[in-house]
Amino acid sequence: MDRRSFLRTSALGGAAAASTTLAAPAYAQGNRTLTMVTTWGRGLAGVHDAAQHIADSITAMTDGQLTIDLKAAGELVGAFEVFDAVTSGQADMYHGADYYWVNQHPAYAFYTAVPFGMTAQELANWYYHMGGHELHNELNEIFGLKGFLGGNTGAQAGGWFRSEINSPEDFQGLRFRMPGLGGQALGRLGASVQNLPGGEVYQALASGALDGTEWIGPWADQSAGFQEITQIYYTAGFHEPGAGLSVTTNLDVFNSLSPAHQKVIEIAAAEAHQWSLSQFLSNNGSALQQLISGGVQVREFPDSVWDAFGTASAEVLDENMSDPLFARTRESMMSSMMASSSWLTASEGTYRAQRDRVLG
Repeated sequence: MDRRSFLRTSALGGAAAASTTLAAPAYAQGNRTLTMVTTWGRGLAGVHDAAQHIADSITAMTDGQLTIDLKAAGELVGAFEVFDAVTSGQADMYHGADYYWVNQHPAYAFYTAVPFGMTAQELANWYYHMGGHELHNELNEIFGLKGFLGGNTGAQAGGWFRSEINSPEDFQGLRFRMPGLGGQALGRLGASVQNLPGGEVYQALASGALDGTEWIGPWADQSAGFQEITQIYYTAGFHEPGAGLSVTTNLDVFNSLSPAHQKVIEIAAAEAHQWSLSQFLSNNGSALQQLISGGVQVREFPDSVWDAFGTASAEVLDENMSDPLFARTRESMMSSMMASSSWLTASEGTYRAQRDRVLG
C-alpha cells in the first residue's frame, strides 16, 4: 500500500471512528443548530459573505428549524483546521476553498481551481451537468463528507508585486502567497511559495515577509488594503480562472437530517454559488477604476511568463496522474471544459468582441 492510499484509508477509518463520538447536535423545541466553521476571517469581502449567505438562507428556508451557527476562522478553529474539524465531528460543516486540502488529496484542487483550468461558467457546467458533482461526492466520501459548490469568485487577478515581472526569471526567490496547484506551479519557477489564510495576508505583505501576493480580484483586494503597500497589480492570472467555494457537511450529520433539510442545504449552496459570483463581478469593475485613480499601476504578464506558467502547470498536473481518482477527475474536467469552451467562444466570445467594437 502506497503512502497516499494509507493516508486515505486512515482518514476514512478515522472518520468512521469519529462518527461514534460526534457531539450531539443542539436541539431546542424541535429545532436543530449546526456549527459551520470557515476558512475566512469575519468580514473578508465576498468569501465570508458567501458563507453567511448560505447560513442565513438555510435558516430562512427552514423557518428556523435548521439554524447555522457560523464561526469565522479563529473563532472555533483556525482557517486551515476546518477540514479536520468537520471530519472529526468537532464541527458539523465548513465553508471554504477545497484546494486548501490538496495534501489530503490532490483532486480537491478541481473544486476550487487548477491552473489553466475552468472559468466560473465552465466549472458550473461541469459540476452540475457533466459529472463534476458525482466525482466530488466520490472524493468527499473517502473522508466522511458531503459537499456542494457554494460560491465562486470569478477569474482572479495575477496579484500584487513590489516590482514588475518582465521574465520568468523574475520569480526566482520571490516570496509569494499562492495556494493550491497554482502555487506549486509557481514554485517550479523558483518562487518561495507561501500558503497563508486570507486574514493573515495583509500583515505578511506589510511586514515584508512576502514580496507579493494574489488574493481574489479588485473589489476584495481593495477591501483588504493591498494597494496601501504596493501599487503594481497584475489583473489576469493563470492560477484561478473561476475559483469555486464549497460548503461541506460531515456525512453522518448530513445523513441524520431529513430529506427536506438535506435538499435545503443543496439549494442554498447552489443559489449562493450564483449570488456570490454576481457579487464579485458586479463590484470588480468600479473597484478597479478606484484603484487606478488612486495610483495603482495595472500590468499584464508578458507572453514569455504565460508560457512558463503553462509549462509549470502541466508538470504539476501530470505528476499527480498516478492517482486514479485525480486522473479520472482531470480527464472529466478537460472533456467538459473543451466542450463548453468551443461553444462559448463561437457564440458569446464573438458577440462580445463585436459588441465592444460597435459600442466602443
